[in-house]
Amino acid sequence: MSQPSSGPQQIPVVVLAGFLGSGKTTLLNHLLHHSGGSRIGAIVNDFGAIEIDAMAVAGALGDSTVSLGNGCLCCAVDVSELDGYLARLAQPSAGIDVIVIEASGLAEPQELVRMVLASEQPRVVYGGLVEVVDAVEFDATREKHPELDRHLALADLVVVNKTDRVGESGRNDEGERVLRLVHTLTEGAAVVPAAYGRIDPELLFDCRPAEERIGQLSFDDLHRQHDHDDPDHPHPARHAHHTHLHAAYDSLSFRSAVPMNPRRLLGFLDTRPEGLYRIKGYVDFGAADPRNRYAVHAVGRFLRFYPEPWRADDERLTQLVLIGSGIDTTALRKELQAGTDDAPQADEHSMWGVLRYVRDVQDTETGVTDNLGDPDSED
Repeated sequence: MSQPSSGPQQIPVVVLAGFLGSGKTTLLNHLLHHSGGSRIGAIVNDFGAIEIDAMAVAGALGDSTVSLGNGCLCCAVDVSELDGYLARLAQPSAGIDVIVIEASGLAEPQELVRMVLASEQPRVVYGGLVEVVDAVEFDATREKHPELDRHLALADLVVVNKTDRVGESGRNDEGERVLRLVHTLTEGAAVVPAAYGRIDPELLFDCRPAEERIGQLSFDDLHRQHDHDDPDHPHPARHAHHTHLHAAYDSLSFRSAVPMNPRRLLGFLDTRPEGLYRIKGYVDFGAADPRNRYAVHAVGRFLRFYPEPWRADDERLTQLVLIGSGIDTTALRKELQAGTDDAPQADEHSMWGVLRYVRDVQDTETGVTDNLGDPDSED
């Protein structure tokens, strides 16, 4: 059995892509302003409309932002250079919880994903490819940039932005048409409609409670101060965030005192349904590995397990959270429940599938690196 992982908590690296004008910077600004107590590190080609003054006040500029100026990130740097930027943002003193790479409008998303997966930084982990599309200009963009279809097929999450404007032409069903079309072009990715780039950050990363961020002024502090100064004019984006964004996705919490069967769980994960974007939590494999619990991190098609030793006072449970768009939570719960197994003896080969997705095993035993979650894929 593999040795427990003793490394530090890994920081997810989210690749934010989309053609010019789709709303990437607007979405990044929204995340920066609604991150809870979390601190976001950003690697951007151009600051664009990012509010640099506000970032400086929040203590975010300098040690949590890397600006590469104009140009295409996937062409301007190689893996080692990107690793240097990631190392800077991932250092413990920076206090970063998630890193967002905002690509230029002409960047090749597949290359950026491969660069992140090839990173040798132990403190980071791939957090998914988010493709932003302009609902109003979608047809024109596809005609001008046919490669958009390929980008959509690679995405883990697609944000169909500017859905509030698609009805301006007089066709009330235009937004639904674009959403249906995007669904047909993805490979099972979650598809979320948005206006002004407003998506719930919980789709991408776990937001810390603001109270946990001690000694550092955050964007949330700035918003609360603004509301205090002008209570009669609350910001509409904040109102929308708190009242509507959660409706764009579904979540399921699963808890079981009965251990999971490794083969059944891998079967579930290998065939996870369209729209299921994130899976996180801890798994108890019972007799298959009585020494360790397994932290699981899945985003899109990417999957990784992290074994860590049980402590004497731990309650041995499987606890998982599933997040997606348009998922059937009742069916998923039944499938997970069917994956439990309280057999006192374990099949000696049952953990092989799980160990394929333990990074240390891949690196030291097979030498195979991740490729969108499947270490054996050559695509």
